[in-house]
Amino acid sequence: MCADHVHMCVSIPPKLSISNFMGYLKGKSTLIIYDRHPEQQSEWNKAFWARGYYVATVGNVTEDAIKKYIREQSEESQKEESEGAAF
Repeated sequence: MCADHVHMCVSIPPKLSISNFMGYLKGKSTLIIYDRHPEQQSEWNKAFWARGYYVATVGNVTEDAIKKYIREQSEESQKEESEGAAF
């Protein structure tokens, strides 16, 4: 997780549309977050996630390469957050 976005590597069956999956993922995760942190519900006023999302499919890249990219993005985000807190 980064400060303003989340990277995920997921595998979904071809018969499931990406938009349906993303709607389910955002909806269910919002319910879980609000269940675990009810104080957040009033703060976000039922609009926890942004309307959009970015999805890329994988072809010539291995799953390990994707996981490495996600890990590096997370580390870079944490580094930027700690540097920003120092000012």
